[in-house]
Amino acid sequence: MRQWPVPDTIVLHNIRNTNTNIFPLHLYFSNYLILLRPVLKKQITVDTLSYKTISANKATVDKQWVLIDAENKVLGRLSSEVAKILRGKHKPSFTPHVDCGDNVIIINAEKVKLTGRKMSEKVYVRHTGYPGGQRFATPELLMKKDPTMVVKKAVHGMLPKNKLGAAIRKNLFLYASTEHPHEAQKPKTITIK
Repeated sequence: MRQWPVPDTIVLHNIRNTNTNIFPLHLYFSNYLILLRPVLKKQITVDTLSYKTISANKATVDKQWVLIDAENKVLGRLSSEVAKILRGKHKPSFTPHVDCGDNVIIINAEKVKLTGRKMSEKVYVRHTGYPGGQRFATPELLMKKDPTMVVKKAVHGMLPKNKLGAAIRKNLFLYASTEHPHEAQKPKTITIK
């Protein structure tokens, strides 16, 4: 165990070169400014062996099932919370290089809200890979093709772009309506503001 002594007073520096108004407790002694500190009766002791950094791995991770209703939720706020849960950052055992997040089921994805005029003015850009193959789409058009695509793109954009991110994306289950085939997993319902 380490012990750190707590000093009574600290001599700072010569008064002639300092602004004395910056120190709340000060005492003048000849040409020096002395900052007073309260004296502690006991020394600070820390048991350094009790602090252990625990890293989660595939075997020790506790993965839960979570159900989130996206009806009338703002897209960005919903997506950032979902990405945090998928990544596992809400857990004390979070380990950056391990898939330690929960499985997330999102229902009513077609009823998600976009603020302002984003539904018609926001633009998603992709490229087919061929010359002149740049394609543009608004959230309105994407919702007509696949109602879950807007939420999927928002959440995937907030996850890591590597093999870990690809593994985490498989833990997201999106459904346009209220029905989902995951009743057997007994998901815990979470409300997001």
